[in-house]
Amino acid sequence: MGESTAGNPAGTGVGAAAASVAADAVAAAAAGGWRRAGVVAGAAIGVVAAGAAVGVAMERLTVGRGMREKARIALDTASPYGQLRGTPGRAVSDDGTELYYEIDEVEPDREAPRRRRLFGRRRPAPVTVVFCHGYCLNQDSWHFQRSALRGTVRTVHWDQRSHGQSARGLAQAEGTPVSIDQLGRDLKAVLDAAVPEGPVALVGHSMGGMTVMALAAHYPDYIRERVVGVALVGTSSGKLGEVNYGLPVAGVNAVRRFLPGVLKALGSQVDLVEKGRRATADLFAGLIKRYSFSSRDVDPAVARFAERMIESTPIDVVAEFYPAFQEHDKADALAAFRDLPVLVLAGTEDLVTPSSHSEAIAELLPDAELALVPDAGHLVMLEYPETVTDRLADLLARAGAADTAGRVQRCARG
Repeated sequence: MGESTAGNPAGTGVGAAAASVAADAVAAAAAGGWRRAGVVAGAAIGVVAAGAAVGVAMERLTVGRGMREKARIALDTASPYGQLRGTPGRAVSDDGTELYYEIDEVEPDREAPRRRRLFGRRRPAPVTVVFCHGYCLNQDSWHFQRSALRGTVRTVHWDQRSHGQSARGLAQAEGTPVSIDQLGRDLKAVLDAAVPEGPVALVGHSMGGMTVMALAAHYPDYIRERVVGVALVGTSSGKLGEVNYGLPVAGVNAVRRFLPGVLKALGSQVDLVEKGRRATADLFAGLIKRYSFSSRDVDPAVARFAERMIESTPIDVVAEFYPAFQEHDKADALAAFRDLPVLVLAGTEDLVTPSSHSEAIAELLPDAELALVPDAGHLVMLEYPETVTDRLADLLARAGAADTAGRVQRCARG
């Protein structure tokens, strides 16, 4: 279910490096050498933070470290990405965790030209579009789509527990592992608070798509009564343990063997690990670029924007979420979406949730639109924003409309 590395000698070296890093980190942690573990595991942690959770990769660097640091500061200062803000709100999940969200309301008069550009003569359904972000990201990962839809459609952007401005999970503080099921319950709390009435379209990337599936698994009546469209972007319904992340078999097996122990150990030594992660900033940036994007001409400001989101996720959050993906299996929950307009979209070069996983989802939802974006990686909504936005606009145009009695109807597709 992953890409072959035959004929790629560099891939074999990467796999060996991954095994070495993981083994050294576990050994150092076990011996009490936390400072060494923090630095040695910097590469592995960078990959995990990027959502890939395996491997070591780095581009050739042709300028000095000081110059690269100045470039990062300049990009952070000038970057317009992640600056969009809406009306803030907070929902409370079933375990008491506060979840932060923002709402962008419709502004029909001022945004008419933008609406025509997105939808032409079609009209989007009068829905609230709820965006769910992925692992180690936050609501700003939808920056381009939020900017394009801003004012034309009511949207909700929220931060998953322990991410962004949401609180750390209270259940996790008490020792309960994070589960994708818990994230589905979190989404329901956000929906109840931010969208108490009216039709809803759900958009989820990676872990966010899994969150949408968990909502369907636990609240099928809500899907049937309120949801009029679903977009699953760069995500998976299960079997993530079979993903090879672009590594040879030896590297994958080594990482799977050592990574849980590495994360458990390092998750209890946050300060030291974060120092190690900062010390390997150049390597970290290379890892993020490899596992987030595929095309060579990604805007450096966009790449730095992704890096900034990912590096803001503490290692203990990285550690407590990782096991949930190995247990994730929501193929059966997809049945709740069969009567809805569904978009399944992925980059063909995604190393984290390969496009084959999106194809598997589409096989279970034969009426869904399957869109595979050539030369796109895991963060396809940042790498090819116009493509993703246009597909979402198409979905919203198909998602349905309210009749004169105010009752939601689902319109014919196509």
